[in-house]
Formats: sequence, C-alpha cells, structure tokens
Amino acid sequence: MSRLFKRFLVFLFLPPALLILFVVSCNLWITTTTAGRVYESVDKVDYRPVGLVLGTSKKVAPDTLNQHFVNRVDAAARLLAAGKVDHLLLSGYRDSRYYDETRDMAARLRELGIGENRFSTDPDGSRTIHSVSRASSEFGHDRFTIVSDDFHVARALFIADRLGLDAIAFRSKTVSPVDSRKVRLREYFARVKAVLDVMFLLPSERPEGVALTEEGGE
Repeated sequence: MSRLFKRFLVFLFLPPALLILFVVSCNLWITTTTAGRVYESVDKVDYRPVGLVLGTSKKVAPDTLNQHFVNRVDAAARLLAAGKVDHLLLSGYRDSRYYDETRDMAARLRELGIGENRFSTDPDGSRTIHSVSRASSEFGHDRFTIVSDDFHVARALFIADRLGLDAIAFRSKTVSPVDSRKVRLREYFARVKAVLDVMFLLPSERPEGVALTEEGGE
C-alpha cells in the first residue's frame, strides 16, 4: 500500500465532526490568505507581464453560452486594454478537436479585436493546479495575474503561493449565485482537494522544474 494511499485513508475514517471542521478550515485557509490580492476593479490591479486566464467550457447547452466563459475572457481583454498585462496565457482543457477550451478562448479574443501576438495557449491545463504550475515550468512565467471567476481565483492564488510564484488575481464579473450555485458548491470541495494537493500530492505530481515551497506567499 502506497504512502499516498495511506494518507488518503486517514481522511476517509475521520469522525464526521472532524471531517466537517477540516473542510471548513481548508476553505478559510484559502480565502483568508489570498483575499488581499484579489481585485475586482481594473484600475486597482498592479501591473504584471502576463495574465493567466483559466479555462472553462464555452457552452452550457448547444445554443447557450457559458457566462463564466464569457466573463473570464472579457475580463482578460479589459486587463490588456488597460495595460495591466502585456500578454495573456490561455490555459484550459483539450480532449479532442471537438472540445478545446483554449481554442474557444482564443476565438473570443479575436472577436474582441485582440491580435494573435497578444496571447498564447496551453491546452494541457486540465486542472487548476496544472494551469498554475505549467505557467512557470513550461512557459517561464513566475509573475502573473490570474483571471477567473470570483469564487475560483482564491484557490488558484493559493496554489501559486505554495509554488513560490508571484501572483495576484483579477476576478471576472460575478455570475448570479442562482445560476452558478452548482459550480460554487463544487468549488467548496475543490478547495479541500487543493489543500490535499499541495500538502500531499503535489510533491509527486508536480511538473518537472517546479519546486514546492515550505511556506505560502503571504
């Protein structure tokens, strides 16, 4: 039995009260340690050379755009227009020629009048932790602004901190909590997974060239 699997079993057999406390603690750890570096106004965002745009699906139904997708890309375009970043790294998941988040983000940027020289793509960002770590290990960006939804950026910043990267975040326009309740609930547990990743999984899974720091960026 691997050491990693043994660690996982510990959490399975925690008493319910301790398990709930652990979930709440993970969420508080992530949100409180990153709150001071999450911006919602373009004017207040400090300059960074690169904006890391985290991907999501373009549509929620065949004829219905995903507002999270629209808001993220539009927020990234605003950063460029305001001179807060010089370049965008679009990071997302691609499983085939039929589904490619980075291709869709690039297409929307073109629709907004942004030239090809202003962005690049990383279709291997299948998870937030991969998007953040690959920005450094594969693209050489150690100082950047993360662009995503209001509920998502804290987790990405937390991961960047643990990797020793200099990151801040620009949150996109908020999607109504009623329309985004499912993803918000999922994020609550994704933060727990992020803590487990950086505490236990990341040392064995991180891309080559990325070192795990002992302390966060705070």
